[in-house]
Amino acid sequence: MKGMLPLIFCIAATGVQAQELKLSSPDNKISITINNSESLRYSVAYNGISVIHPSPLGFSFRNEPDMGKGLILRNSKQHTVNETWQPVVRAKHETVTNHYNELEIQLIEKDSLKRRIDVFFRAYNDGIAFRYQLYRSEKIGHRELTKELTGFYMPQNAKAWIENLRSYTTSQEMEFRPFPLDSVQQHTIAGLPMLIEVDKQHYAAITEANIDNYPGFYLGRADSGTDVVHLATKLSPLPGEKEDGIKARFADKQLTPWRVVMLGSKPVDLITSELIQNLNEPCAIADPSWIKPGISAWDHWWSGEVKMEMPVIKQYIDLASRMGWPYMLIDWQWYGPFNKPEADITKPAPQINMKEILEYARSKNVRCWLWLYSSDVNRNNNFEAAMALYEQWGITGIKIDFMDRDDQDMVNWYREIIKAAAAHHLMVDFHGAYKPDGITRTWPNMITREGVLGEEYSKFSTRINATHNVTLPFTRMLAGQMDYTPGGFLNVTKKEFKNQNPTMVMNTRCAELAKFVIYESPFMVDCEHPDHIKDQPGEDFLKIVPTVWDDSKGIDGYPGEFIVMAKRKGNDWFIAAMTNESKRTVKIVTDFLPAGNYEVEIWQDARQPQQLKHEVKKTIKAGAGITISMAESGGYVARLRPVQQ
Repeated sequence: MKGMLPLIFCIAATGVQAQELKLSSPDNKISITINNSESLRYSVAYNGISVIHPSPLGFSFRNEPDMGKGLILRNSKQHTVNETWQPVVRAKHETVTNHYNELEIQLIEKDSLKRRIDVFFRAYNDGIAFRYQLYRSEKIGHRELTKELTGFYMPQNAKAWIENLRSYTTSQEMEFRPFPLDSVQQHTIAGLPMLIEVDKQHYAAITEANIDNYPGFYLGRADSGTDVVHLATKLSPLPGEKEDGIKARFADKQLTPWRVVMLGSKPVDLITSELIQNLNEPCAIADPSWIKPGISAWDHWWSGEVKMEMPVIKQYIDLASRMGWPYMLIDWQWYGPFNKPEADITKPAPQINMKEILEYARSKNVRCWLWLYSSDVNRNNNFEAAMALYEQWGITGIKIDFMDRDDQDMVNWYREIIKAAAAHHLMVDFHGAYKPDGITRTWPNMITREGVLGEEYSKFSTRINATHNVTLPFTRMLAGQMDYTPGGFLNVTKKEFKNQNPTMVMNTRCAELAKFVIYESPFMVDCEHPDHIKDQPGEDFLKIVPTVWDDSKGIDGYPGEFIVMAKRKGNDWFIAAMTNESKRTVKIVTDFLPAGNYEVEIWQDARQPQQLKHEVKKTIKAGAGITISMAESGGYVARLRPVQQ
């Protein structure tokens, strides 16, 4: 079978028979080696370079011996899948190719409890993935998993972009900072994805996909006893459990999430990968035609001290209508005080006439989303009745906030909410959320989520700077949708910036526009106040920029320095770029364009951060060069439209 290597039997120096299996990607550039001599281990090579050295596989359970040694190979199966599918929500591509070689190995302990375990390995052209199948034990009842022994032995001289969360109960809103990989310590709780520069031609990003009935995955460090860095799996403990306590309980067969290693020769190669979605199941919604991406206005306090009042809500509905945006998000306190026993998510606050709001929105061709506090949703199991009511009202989606966990119970709650929402034709935006895992393929109503250090932090911190903004596409965004909430139009220099109301942003107006193209979020929430957008430079761009794309290309860039991307919607191409705090000129070649001539409309940095140079240039031919010049903390956007011959 093309791209597959046969089962290989090796004889160890001790004379004991060992088993080694190999699996290659369809293009043969990536290979996985699985060894089951003394213990079950795997390694990964990319272009002949060892990216992951032989690393452990297995588990620890309460009141059971560790599982990963003394295993006998019962059977192995291998096959190739080469298919295409079309996402309901096209975050990157109109059509996705799902091409991989898979090896399934079935193992059983030769001594001890004769426990079974299967491992599935997949090799794609843009990375590898593996997952476990666990089984019941001889003791009736729940098995209690305390540790996953999966490790990633990485080169000691590698560089990594690390999000040190320091806790398992967070909103996952931290910076991804560059460090030597060996700076990861035993106590580190590193959020994912973790981008790793093995060398300047080999990049890896570790994350996970298809989390179901299992806790979230982090990385720390364990002692390897060698000159490699042992990145060790850490799992979010169940509520009330300590870090070394119970992580998951299961009484029947249990498939773990996929452990994913994205691979590329340049950091920008990873951004357009569909590997995470490919590792999820096909769409489970029979008719998903009601799921509609788009930009939303937002009445949240981020853009000023917004009050929950009828005139304010209508003002934001008017903004959405004027801009041609399909949505307006009604945020907290629409049902009065939240996170309280008396909070009722089915009853608007006294000053809010929901019927009047929704009728007004319909008259403006705008539909509404509603914000909800997670504990108010869960209280008394009232969310099914609430969702039925929202569907009756004509609400199009719900934004649920402040979960701040990804233990097994919370992961299951997410899925319960998403399925219930789908049954009532509601899209979902999770805030205070854990990273995406590709579930949007199966449940495309899960249209975006936060889990990112986003623009709202400009209100009360100095953390949203240009370096952070050009790091996110290479780190957090590799996992999927990212509700960063861009759109700040009070743009100032870093020196001029201060925390205030209304909120300032320390990058140029053009950099702000570029976020709408570069950042992945099919439901894109604009953070700005209507008065700061009307008749301002860049307003015209926000009326035309899509939130979903038929094709995406990573052109150039490096984490924390700059990024250039090109995306297509229909026949139109959009080019967007951002730089860090340094001025930058980047020359690109438009070889991604189909043959022909294109009219180029450009928005670029001007002398002041809130200003733009806007021009329509003469036509260019596909393959021609474009020079992109950016100011400090600046950006660039352009729309290329084919010229009819």
